Amino acid sequence: MFTGRSSGWVFVALIGAALGAVPQSARAVTVEVARKCEALTSKAFPPREPGNPAAGSVKGSGRNQQQYFNQCVANGGKVDEDDAKPAK
Repeated sequence: MFTGRSSGWVFVALIGAALGAVPQSARAVTVEVARKCEALTSKAFPPREPGNPAAGSVKGSGRNQQQYFNQCVANGGKVDEDDAKPAK
């Protein structure tokens, strides 16, 4: 397959370059933060009909809930009470 030492070094260099080009993975969300943010999101956006998630929320839309949850995760499980208000 390879003929000589120089082609072996080229192969090793190509493998190293390929591995170096792999993007770094994002930090994983811990289970505790995810559970805390899910509970805070549920509290901030109560369901319109208890037990029926398809009925929607009393406050805000699904997009508002997702933004609230993502902000909570980004802050490590801490949110401001003003963040629960739906954006207009």
